[in-house]
Amino acid sequence: MSTTPIGRAQRSACPAHVGALPAQAGIGLKPQHVAELLADRPSLGFVEVHAENYLVAGGPLHRQLQAVVEHYPLSIHGVGLSIGGEQPLDSKHLSRIAGLVERYQPASFSEHLAWSSHGPYFFNDLLPLAYNQAALERVCRHIEQVQQVLGRRILLENPATYVQYREGDYPEAVFIREVVERSGCGLLLDVNNVYVSCVNHRWSIADYLADLPLAATQEIHLAGFAEEREPDGGRLLIDNHGAAVADDVWQLYAQVLSHTGPVATLIEWDNNVPSLQRLAAEAQRAETYLKQPTQALRA
Repeated sequence: MSTTPIGRAQRSACPAHVGALPAQAGIGLKPQHVAELLADRPSLGFVEVHAENYLVAGGPLHRQLQAVVEHYPLSIHGVGLSIGGEQPLDSKHLSRIAGLVERYQPASFSEHLAWSSHGPYFFNDLLPLAYNQAALERVCRHIEQVQQVLGRRILLENPATYVQYREGDYPEAVFIREVVERSGCGLLLDVNNVYVSCVNHRWSIADYLADLPLAATQEIHLAGFAEEREPDGGRLLIDNHGAAVADDVWQLYAQVLSHTGPVATLIEWDNNVPSLQRLAAEAQRAETYLKQPTQALRA
């Protein structure tokens, strides 16, 4: 794949939808759905793409995306900046991300609280970091660098994790709150990740939510998970984005909305991808929660 940087002269015409994402439900954009999406124009609040799929100058994916953003607001979600990595950010990768953001002027750009590279090695995964003071300062420094290069506030997503470091200075949610407050970034609250991590580590979901900076939430993700059993019989949840949103996650979503109010909500379904109609139905279910009065959600 070519990695030609995207220059300013190649900026796409995106006259509408620049600004905050609407407090509606959207879906992850899949190439196999584009033709049907453009023909049927289902009622969706926005679409989201992974940045690393578009770090080339042209080609069919860009042609498709350019057609879609004429009708729907866009969110770009990064998966490869390695915000939590011990080494400096990859300046070339960040430059390509900046070119993509300049080209499409998305309503939102987000990344993960994770690391995925070390030295010359890149791991195709989002790996956890130790929640200590050194990591806090490093993550804030990296976020500030990204925000300066992009010229905008970014959103940071809470992780789904399966292991913990033995030593750390902060619980995960407190660490996230400190990052948000110090760096000025916003929060992309992945409700499925909250549920997965709390079940896996046997944390209190109520305590986790109480420690998060929920007022900084500017986007929510919902997804499905796979479940296995540990040797002691405990539940092990895998954030695989390969199924419908679980009922427990829907209930947690309602609880979150009672604190945040309506927030742009994405349905993530990246494996075993269903039909566009099925995806749109999941988004419509999220819409029913978004349209409920706050008092009803708290009941």
